[in-house]
Amino acid sequence: MKYLFRFFAFILLFSFVKDSMAQLSARQTLDFDEGWYFHKGDDTRAFEIAYNQNHWQPVTLPHDWSIYGPFSAANPATNLGGSLPGGIGWYRKTFSLPETFKDKIVSILFDGVYKNSEVWINGHFLGMRPNGYISFAYELSKYLHFGKGKNVIAVRVENSKQPNSRWYSGSGINRNVWLIATNKIAIGLWGTFTTIPKISLGNAIVNQKIKLENRIYSSTDVKVVCAIYDKTGRMVATTEREVELKDTNNQLSLNLSLNQPKLWSPSNPYLYRIATKIYKNKKLLDSYTQAFGIRSYRFDASSGFYFNGKPMKILGVCLHSSFGALGTAVNKTAIERELRILKAMGCNAIRTAHNPPSPELLDLCDKMGFLVMDEAFDCWNKKKTKYDYSIDFKKWHRKDLTDQILRDRNHPSVFLWSIGNEIREQFDSSGTVITKELVAIVKSLDSTRPVISALTEMDPDKNFITKANALDLLGFNYNSDKYSLLPQRFKGQKFIATETTSALETRGVYDRYSDSITSWPANSKEKYVLKGNPDFTVSAYDKVAAYWGTSHEKAWLAVKNAKYMSGLFVWSGFDYLGEPTPYPYPARSSYFGIIDLAGFPKDVYYMYQSEWTNTPVLHLFPYWNWKKGTLVNVWAYYNQADEVELFLNGKSLGVRKKQGDCLHVSWQVPFEPGTLKAVSRKDGKVVLTKIIKTAGNVEDISLSADKNSIKADGKSLSYVTIQLRDKNGNLVPDDDRLINFKVVGNGKLIGLDNGYQADLESFKGVKHRTWKGKCIAIIQSEKRKGKIVLEVSAEGLPKRSIKIDAE
Repeated sequence: MKYLFRFFAFILLFSFVKDSMAQLSARQTLDFDEGWYFHKGDDTRAFEIAYNQNHWQPVTLPHDWSIYGPFSAANPATNLGGSLPGGIGWYRKTFSLPETFKDKIVSILFDGVYKNSEVWINGHFLGMRPNGYISFAYELSKYLHFGKGKNVIAVRVENSKQPNSRWYSGSGINRNVWLIATNKIAIGLWGTFTTIPKISLGNAIVNQKIKLENRIYSSTDVKVVCAIYDKTGRMVATTEREVELKDTNNQLSLNLSLNQPKLWSPSNPYLYRIATKIYKNKKLLDSYTQAFGIRSYRFDASSGFYFNGKPMKILGVCLHSSFGALGTAVNKTAIERELRILKAMGCNAIRTAHNPPSPELLDLCDKMGFLVMDEAFDCWNKKKTKYDYSIDFKKWHRKDLTDQILRDRNHPSVFLWSIGNEIREQFDSSGTVITKELVAIVKSLDSTRPVISALTEMDPDKNFITKANALDLLGFNYNSDKYSLLPQRFKGQKFIATETTSALETRGVYDRYSDSITSWPANSKEKYVLKGNPDFTVSAYDKVAAYWGTSHEKAWLAVKNAKYMSGLFVWSGFDYLGEPTPYPYPARSSYFGIIDLAGFPKDVYYMYQSEWTNTPVLHLFPYWNWKKGTLVNVWAYYNQADEVELFLNGKSLGVRKKQGDCLHVSWQVPFEPGTLKAVSRKDGKVVLTKIIKTAGNVEDISLSADKNSIKADGKSLSYVTIQLRDKNGNLVPDDDRLINFKVVGNGKLIGLDNGYQADLESFKGVKHRTWKGKCIAIIQSEKRKGKIVLEVSAEGLPKRSIKIDAE
């Protein structure tokens, strides 16, 4: 019996290996990020096969050359674009392909290149793409050499005409690149579309539309098989069909019945996988697998948003496609970290402001449970900056929008298509014409999701985009005090706040603006001159906002208290490089974020956490190091409690309860050194206690990693927080130091930051100052297992280190 079992086990293993090898031979998608060389500057001969690239810099993609700096007021992007350089850059890669690829269709897929990319293979020009955010592919097959022959791919990137963005854009091949090889009968690029036309408690109908490419150019019969797998890998539904392929492109639609379906939601992001396979005479020609989720949702004009049949507020933030010290070079670990921080705050939705995101963001939103408003354009024909996308909109908008919808439409996280942000065609009749065209493009490719545009004009007589009567949902930016007018002005329409707040804060600064909301600058005509704080900081008390915005509390309450408002997207989730309202250079990154550029939450993060989660929250601030006698405004955010009592050195300073629409409690306290303690209570019972102590002199450095073990894949990251401590372990917030960094072992240091918006130190150096006692070091693994050790030192302080395992 034992031997019989082993025999059947061998047969099963053989069948699995055989099928795996067949799939490998049918379709190969290869990571094409390694082995590139980069040159900053232009050279008209750099596309040639025999070009000498010995003086070029070896790089691994994704790569953003601008983030290396230096910062300068003279950079043409201005501080609106982060005061970092643009220019022209070239990339080259030499590679070989086996003889087995000779009869394949070989293509290269770029997830995104910023911007104006031109691509050559073996000296042959393949094409150009101006849009810096969209994915695109070229077929290489007829120009390739196989076996011992070498192939050279060259990419020219031009980001020299600036400003072309209202925020930091980065420069280069800043998203992943893939080499794809298929048979001549295969599923096309972005060639499947999974929808759920029917959902009930006991059953769901899954429809799979498939684009089949026939490159043998003669009629042939194939069998197409679709199978659905649950989270454990168990097949739960399957169907198949014999198909006659007559020409290059063939469309097929298959239905699968799924019993007892598990629903996808932000709280339980359950993912299925659907595999589509093509067979010819039992030979596997192609196999493509994708994730999908089963969910339903609707917007209601009077009662807001419903997800899977239940009412739900959309609690979202806007995110630019950049990652602090990494610039715009996409890294999955960096995106996952951002989403993890936002998830803990209670965020359930992301707006991809204001362009198509990286595929990795959508993959992670599917997996982690975020709804996504997938946005296409920041402008149409009318420009916002001198060299922006308006130059290319007329020629390229149809192709760019089509590719975005085809690429992203299978993601369960994507629930809204946005065709634009604060488009200036709102104010003339061209807005009506273009809106109808863009909506028609979207609906021709995906009729299952609503289409929206982020608007500013709330007068229906003046808004030519709403006059098109083409949008499924009306989204408005700012003007929260006018929400009450919307139902009457736009009767029967459904609403969401597509952008709110634009409040300004610097983490750890508490110098003023604690009693009333201050607009800064006061209006659109006021020049951004140096005023306020000489160190270019803004108070963190949530009392300062740009003239078009308001405080976080006020903006959230406007949505919370309006049932017809489906939700909101706060501007913004994280600080980002560029747009440093209200300061001039050397300010070089925004003040809008709930979380700073280094990933440290500002105090207002805990206001959202107290409102958006059921996690018990008691957040007390500011720090407790001041000059004796200073009158300090002490705030606390809390939830799941009736009141908070504050103590200083054991003496009660009174009990406070939230009053009216105020989402915090506060005390004015004359400073004296010692211990500040807050206690929250419900029905007289203690819920939480928070303590802040006066810190002494800096005597030590502490290190903590968000991940003590990472993959040895050359891409995974660990973020190490460095903090200055006194002898008792208290964080010292008012005595920053220059920290020296060194990495030994199987990893490298790829970024340093402290979250301070006017810091001109390089993100890519080996030393950096702390800000309010903290900074971050970003460690990346190599493709070798072993230990990574980060060593830090500062003058007069003991050296410290931390170990990270690369596995």
